Amino acid sequence: MTSEVPIEARKRHAELSELIDDARWKYFVLDAPVVTDATFDTWYRELVKLEEDHPSLQTPDSPTQKVAPVSTDFAKVEHLQKMESLDNAFSADDMGAWLTRAERLAEGDAGPYLCELKIDGLAVALVYRDGRLERGATRGDGRVGDDVTANVRTIKGIPHRLKGDGVPSLVEIRGEVYIPVDDFRRLNEQLVAEGKPPFANPRNAAAGTLRQKDPRVTAQRPLAMLVHGIGVWEDGGQPPQSQSAIYDRLREWGLPVSDLYKVVPGLTEIVSYIDYYAEHRHDPAYEIDGVVVKADRFRVQRELGSTSRAPRWAIAFKYPPEEVNTKLLDIQVGVGRTGRVTPFAVMEPIVVAGSTVERATLHNAAIVEKKGVLIGDTVVLRKAGDVIPEIVGPVAELRNGSERAFVMPTECPACGTTLAYEREGDADLRCPNARSCPAQLRERVFFAAARKALDIEGLGYVAATALTQPVEGQEPVVRTEADLFELTLDKLVPIRSIVRDQETGLPKPDPKTGEVKVVSLFSNLNGEPSQGALRLIDELEKAKDKELWRVLVAFSIRHVGPPTAVDLAGHFRSVDAIMNASEEELAAVEGIGPRVAATVKEWFEVDWHREIVERWRASGVRMEDDGPAPVKGPQTLEGLTFVVTGSLEGYTRDSAADALTSRGGKVSGSVSKKTSFLVMGENAGSKYDKAVSLGVPILDEAGFGVLLEQGPEAAAEVAIKEEA
Repeated sequence: MTSEVPIEARKRHAELSELIDDARWKYFVLDAPVVTDATFDTWYRELVKLEEDHPSLQTPDSPTQKVAPVSTDFAKVEHLQKMESLDNAFSADDMGAWLTRAERLAEGDAGPYLCELKIDGLAVALVYRDGRLERGATRGDGRVGDDVTANVRTIKGIPHRLKGDGVPSLVEIRGEVYIPVDDFRRLNEQLVAEGKPPFANPRNAAAGTLRQKDPRVTAQRPLAMLVHGIGVWEDGGQPPQSQSAIYDRLREWGLPVSDLYKVVPGLTEIVSYIDYYAEHRHDPAYEIDGVVVKADRFRVQRELGSTSRAPRWAIAFKYPPEEVNTKLLDIQVGVGRTGRVTPFAVMEPIVVAGSTVERATLHNAAIVEKKGVLIGDTVVLRKAGDVIPEIVGPVAELRNGSERAFVMPTECPACGTTLAYEREGDADLRCPNARSCPAQLRERVFFAAARKALDIEGLGYVAATALTQPVEGQEPVVRTEADLFELTLDKLVPIRSIVRDQETGLPKPDPKTGEVKVVSLFSNLNGEPSQGALRLIDELEKAKDKELWRVLVAFSIRHVGPPTAVDLAGHFRSVDAIMNASEEELAAVEGIGPRVAATVKEWFEVDWHREIVERWRASGVRMEDDGPAPVKGPQTLEGLTFVVTGSLEGYTRDSAADALTSRGGKVSGSVSKKTSFLVMGENAGSKYDKAVSLGVPILDEAGFGVLLEQGPEAAAEVAIKEEA
């Protein structure tokens, strides 16, 4: 007879099953992982242990009994020939300079030129051996990519076997995988109808689809491909002698080739082609972000050769961020965790650069005045870097006299406190009611739970809002951060809150009914604790044992982000030591300085801040790091300044910067004559161009490894020194 399963075990089994199924779906199907591998493995092991202890919990629906994709990583494959990046041009002058250089290097005989559209997709290399498709791989770092052969085989239009005459025994063909715009729209409509999150833009959708672990899923998505060149060509007789002739050959073999390219004699025609598609950017079936111009003849391509990162015989003209017109309905303000009050624009929703935008920050009152926008204006909107919504300015010709100027409020919209500048000359107004302003508190609680702080899963923006701003008539269970680690299930279950916009903190009406939605986040329909409530209590318990630097970040001390917190924790080793240190002792710590020392000292002198420290300590939050202070490695980069740009394999931008600063180097955000080295990954952009113009030594990924392992002298020997 099977023993009765305790209710706690049943609840935990149900919670883990839901978490694991959700994580698998988002990882394997949506290509959007939401938890680390370590967290997933911990959940899975716990689920297995529960089922071992209580066999009746193991049903056919359990995640332990479902088949997941076998591999969580694609095999890495080396390209037969490096897939190079392209240098960029942003104006007719840039294009003219490139053309002049090409003509000079080719002794006046570089033309004609092939112009083609730059598809905003995913670069892929196809290898055909004896005419049969052997392999498909993503670009990766240009040398090594992911083997996505099984998924490539599902793409309609890519032949599994080349047809016709003159097929080489081995040929590598390059192209771009994408999702047509109309198909993308239908795909998102289908996902929304199924209750799944839509993709942000066609490129993300194509990338996620091509990296599906199950080719059957890929086959159901509308991927397409256009090929635009060759890499390796072996034992196939003499290949055609120009890019355009190669396109004719590829088309004869059954490969998809664009019919929108054009061969032209010189700069005038190149600029004309670029201008035409700037005006007709949305005519093609796919999204484009520019035009690629190539020397058409292969003899010229060989003569021009390549730099260490890009061919001299080709260049990408990048269109500026897409701009659209929309109506500025209102300018409202939001309050951040430091009390900063920021105006933001509320606009008629409009699609720009692939996504719907209805809000954009306006930074401060001075920026609003500088841009000259009035409420009611038709405004020009773009995405800075094709990412961040930005109002360029008003279309003054369309004004009808009903527009009105924005007036910065004098009182905090969240608590009514009179706004003020913290220091004379500041650009930003702030709410000085740091302790009791509900908007600031919500933002600080949300920040404390962030990955770069205490990393508390289950305490996102909605939960932080519910804890600090419940419905009218309910008292908040978190009045300051001091309450955070004293939360219990009986405090959480009764909470009801309204849904708020994460960007503004304002109530967010339902788009269909226009009514503000009230939610019971921490209880289910039976009034019992929800899975979210159980998870939050568990995560708060885990957070008590986090490293000291994370606790310091969670305090929300101005100017104390992760790097500064690491320096403080490494030097003082405990909160008490930091709290009792003089301003001079704090400033003497490497990487701190007088300004940060003053804000740290000021923070600990506030009575309700000290209450946070003592109540967290009483709740079990670790206030010191165990063991001896970590020993700093050799400061081999002391006195040197670095700029990091592009994507480095094996590093995020932050971890690359940490690798430099831990060795004594300084990291800057801009290239200047004082820059010692530019560390360059893929898609380096304008910082590379600036470094070349200033003669700054440039390190690629291999050179970066030499720098870290052998020091700056060895790195200088392998640095790239391009001519301006």
